[in-house]
Amino acid sequence: MSTLLIKNARYIVSCDDSDALYERCNLFIRDNAIEFIGPELRQADQVIDAASMAVYPGLINTHHHLYQLFSRNLPEVQNMELFPWLVTLYDVWKGLDEEVVARSSLAGMGELLKNGCTTCFDHHYVFPAKAGDLIAAQFRAAQAVGMRFHASRGSMDLSQKDGGLPPDSVVQTIDAIMADSERLVRVWHDPERFSMRQVALAPCSPFSVSGDLMRESAVLARSLGVRLHTHVAETRDEEQFTVEKFGMRPLAYMQSLGWTGPDVWYAHGIHFNDGELRVLAETGTGVAHCPISNMKLSSGVCRVPDMLRLGVPVGLAVDGSASNDGSNLLEELRVAYLLHRLVHGRQAPTGYELLKVATRGSARLLGRTDIGCLAPGMAADLFLVRLDRLELAGAQLDPMSMLGTVGLKGPVDYTLVNGRAVVQNGELVTVDEREAAAQANETVRRYLNRF
Repeated sequence: MSTLLIKNARYIVSCDDSDALYERCNLFIRDNAIEFIGPELRQADQVIDAASMAVYPGLINTHHHLYQLFSRNLPEVQNMELFPWLVTLYDVWKGLDEEVVARSSLAGMGELLKNGCTTCFDHHYVFPAKAGDLIAAQFRAAQAVGMRFHASRGSMDLSQKDGGLPPDSVVQTIDAIMADSERLVRVWHDPERFSMRQVALAPCSPFSVSGDLMRESAVLARSLGVRLHTHVAETRDEEQFTVEKFGMRPLAYMQSLGWTGPDVWYAHGIHFNDGELRVLAETGTGVAHCPISNMKLSSGVCRVPDMLRLGVPVGLAVDGSASNDGSNLLEELRVAYLLHRLVHGRQAPTGYELLKVATRGSARLLGRTDIGCLAPGMAADLFLVRLDRLELAGAQLDPMSMLGTVGLKGPVDYTLVNGRAVVQNGELVTVDEREAAAQANETVRRYLNRF
């Protein structure tokens, strides 16, 4: 049994039910959980002197495509919107293998951790034949860097010959997808409190997946007790596709397949009308907000203020590294704040409200009640930021909103996951960063040379 004391923290921003802000207080951790927050000083095996630091709950990333890290910043696709962007990049992604997925996942999760993100959900849906066990490679990478990780068994069964976007080499039959989905849940999914690994079922999108695959995935997920995720209402092209092919807008189509409810969350959710937002609120169906990706691909602006007002579950997300082009949820938080100030003015969420979207809201999307805030009994997932750094001079009047209004330039000082320090003084302590970067760049050269 190990103990850790975060001593005399200048601020502890709890994001708890009462929105408590602690000043000059201590946070005591036993093993992987928070035991106490308050003025009492307790003896511990390890001590972090936080007199000049602010402590925040770990951020939670609710939608990513980590494999895309090795196909970002490609000049050929920089001016494309979603559909042509996907068609072009599928020619790269069909060359994925276990090494590419393992090293891109490790690099992406390392960047997330360095920027205060302690839990990552990854939406992996590209499974070329004979590529290896890609999800196992991701879980190994998560264990190596110390990330709390939610993987998905994504899928596609509509190729270009069927009217979809992906090439034949990356789609699979429904039977193969269902069998592998069940295998991965049984091998990797841990539903217990403080679990470090979970699995969701996540067919890719309405334009790369058949209705039968959507229906069967929903039935299987619910029989196994896991959650459901997909892309919905990301672009006008998608809306036109579902209207022309199914005679329904995207949300109505998803409803017809059994894809609404508190165990379902969508990526993007940009193009919902007023009635559809009410459906999301009534059914408890969630949305992962991806502001930077939505801006880069010219997809539109998600109606986050309206969603929050109606009670739609909303979390924050990075989205794919090739449509971002990074893995920094702190940056996402500040961009979200600025984007909604620009579009919605006084109705925009505050910096603190967006911090809660990235913590409490994101935890809700993943079905977690043990992460997302700092309180006794919660997982010891948190990060610390020195307030005496030059970049934050004069910025400390509102520590609850600071990460949105001011932002953070550079990595956090400490990140703890499950009670374990994985970032110290702004650097990963779980892996050698230089070695990991060198291996990643060598893999990128091999991978893109095929393309």
